[in-house]
Amino acid sequence: MMVEKSRLCRYGSHRVIEPAGALPQSALRLDATPVAYDNEILCDVEMLNIDAASFAQLREACADDPPRVAEAIARTVRERGKQHNPVTGSGGMFVGTVREIGATLRGSVALEIGDRIASLVSLTLTPLHLDEVLDVDIASARVRVRGSAILFESASWVKLPDDIADSVALAVLDVAGAPAQIRRLCHAGQNVLVIGADGKSGLLACAEAKARVGASGRVVGVVPNAETSGARLLLAQRYIDALVVCDARNALALSARVHEQLPDGADLVVNCVNVAGTEPGSILCTKDGGQIYFFSMSTSFTAAALGAEGLAKDVTMIVGNGFAPNHAQIALDALRNHPPLLEHYTNLYGRAS
Repeated sequence: MMVEKSRLCRYGSHRVIEPAGALPQSALRLDATPVAYDNEILCDVEMLNIDAASFAQLREACADDPPRVAEAIARTVRERGKQHNPVTGSGGMFVGTVREIGATLRGSVALEIGDRIASLVSLTLTPLHLDEVLDVDIASARVRVRGSAILFESASWVKLPDDIADSVALAVLDVAGAPAQIRRLCHAGQNVLVIGADGKSGLLACAEAKARVGASGRVVGVVPNAETSGARLLLAQRYIDALVVCDARNALALSARVHEQLPDGADLVVNCVNVAGTEPGSILCTKDGGQIYFFSMSTSFTAAALGAEGLAKDVTMIVGNGFAPNHAQIALDALRNHPPLLEHYTNLYGRAS
């Protein structure tokens, strides 16, 4: 599909096939033709990192069978021109190499042909063409592929660091918004609750929150199983002051156990889970006037809004926007500043592809 220069849009609407007038994220189908228009960057893609909510759904639907997961991803990309999970509505991000830079962007972006980068925008709005899905790593949600992707003029990206393995950087950059937003939301002396504390985003959230609240505040982590490597790390490195073991979907049980640790509730609740149904528990654990940061892509706006109303809770609820200024650098620096976290992520995600 050729597009006249006058129709090129910095947000990529010229790539939308249907419906007319939509932006790429909400579109049903995108044109993923691997050619860079004047305001685009074309990349050869080698790895996808599927977001936690989407990958959990894929694993369940495909009975943890890598070939079936691979086919489900390939089918979605063929049908939609992007990796936009039709059930969860979420995507992920990619790692690749810059193949072509559009004429109007040359010299205005700090990129050269051959640079290896990670995208910092969702695959739900990224035109993606897959020649082949080579391998699905069930443990890490990492998918090796051969294909191509388009980054729009408005897109965020980061060059891969030299001191952190690509697969580790990809895993952390996928949740880079969490530590950056927590820097803005946490203050000294606050009580913070992190639900899903032992996961990819939860660990970063706990470490960043503890650094922010200081000795006068408390950070409490919620996990379904105290024996995971992430849960043990949280306690060993004192990234949290207490651990609550509970299924966060059981709102009343969660509230009772959290209030044993935080009698007045949390000033800030950070929800990092990858399953649905945790909105009521998050609301009950928050003190009146407190905040909830729903970083989870499993969050239902309806359940959160109507749940707070029905529970008569005066709380501010924040959608987990994955973008914040300098968020990629903040996330990578969190690993550099916390060697035990870097070791943990390397053990989980740093295996050779």
